[in-house]
Amino acid sequence: MRLMGLPNANRYPEATVTRSADAVVIRFGGKDGEQTMSVPLKYVGGDEEEAELLLLAQLRDIGYRVRRG
Repeated sequence: MRLMGLPNANRYPEATVTRSADAVVIRFGGKDGEQTMSVPLKYVGGDEEEAELLLLAQLRDIGYRVRRG
Protein backbone atom coordinates (compact mmCIF):
# COMPACT_ATOMS: atom_id res chain seq x y z
CA MET A 1 0.00 0.00 0.00
CA ARG A 2 1.36 3.41 -0.92
CA LEU A 3 1.12 5.85 1.99
CA MET A 4 0.58 9.52 1.21
CA GLY A 5 -0.76 12.52 3.09
CA LEU A 6 -0.08 11.18 6.58
CA PRO A 7 0.03 13.56 9.53
CA ASN A 8 3.44 14.43 10.96
CA ALA A 9 4.64 11.61 13.23
CA ASN A 10 6.05 14.12 15.72
CA ARG A 11 2.65 15.77 16.20
CA TYR A 12 0.57 12.57 15.95
CA PRO A 13 2.89 9.78 17.14
CA GLU A 14 0.20 7.17 17.89
CA ALA A 15 -1.36 5.21 15.03
CA THR A 16 -4.13 2.68 15.60
CA VAL A 17 -5.21 0.51 12.68
CA THR A 18 -8.60 -1.22 12.62
CA ARG A 19 -10.53 -2.96 9.91
CA SER A 20 -14.25 -2.56 9.39
CA ALA A 21 -16.47 -4.44 6.96
CA ASP A 22 -15.54 -2.14 4.10
CA ALA A 23 -12.40 -0.18 5.06
CA VAL A 24 -9.10 -0.06 6.92
CA VAL A 25 -9.25 2.85 9.37
CA ILE A 26 -6.13 4.58 10.70
CA ARG A 27 -6.56 6.80 13.74
CA PHE A 28 -3.63 9.11 14.49
CA GLY A 29 -3.42 10.66 17.94
CA GLY A 30 -1.19 13.12 19.71
CA LYS A 31 -0.95 16.41 21.55
CA ASP A 32 -2.86 18.18 18.76
CA GLY A 33 -5.86 15.85 18.96
CA GLU A 34 -6.81 13.12 16.54
CA GLN A 35 -6.97 12.57 12.79
CA THR A 36 -8.63 9.67 11.04
CA MET A 37 -8.00 8.21 7.60
CA SER A 38 -10.07 5.53 5.93
CA VAL A 39 -8.96 3.34 3.02
CA PRO A 40 -11.74 1.36 1.28
CA LEU A 41 -10.92 -2.36 1.18
CA LYS A 42 -11.55 -2.42 -2.57
CA TYR A 43 -8.28 -0.46 -2.93
CA VAL A 44 -6.31 -2.77 -0.64
CA GLY A 45 -6.64 -5.85 -2.81
CA GLY A 46 -5.75 -9.39 -1.84
CA ASP A 47 -5.84 -10.57 1.74
CA GLU A 48 -7.34 -7.90 4.00
CA GLU A 49 -5.63 -9.07 7.20
CA GLU A 50 -2.26 -9.19 5.47
CA ALA A 51 -2.79 -5.64 4.19
CA GLU A 52 -3.64 -4.50 7.71
CA LEU A 53 -0.48 -6.06 9.14
CA LEU A 54 1.69 -4.63 6.36
CA LEU A 55 0.21 -1.20 7.01
CA LEU A 56 1.11 -1.49 10.70
CA ALA A 57 4.69 -2.38 9.76
CA GLN A 58 4.95 0.52 7.29
CA LEU A 59 3.65 3.01 9.84
CA ARG A 60 6.10 1.70 12.45
CA ASP A 61 8.97 2.03 9.98
CA ILE A 62 7.99 5.66 9.30
CA GLY A 63 8.19 6.45 13.01
CA TYR A 64 4.70 6.03 14.45
CA ARG A 65 3.97 4.02 17.59
CA VAL A 66 1.46 1.54 16.24
CA ARG A 67 -1.15 -0.80 17.59
CA ARG A 68 -3.86 -2.92 16.13
CA GLY A 69 -7.32 -1.87 17.28
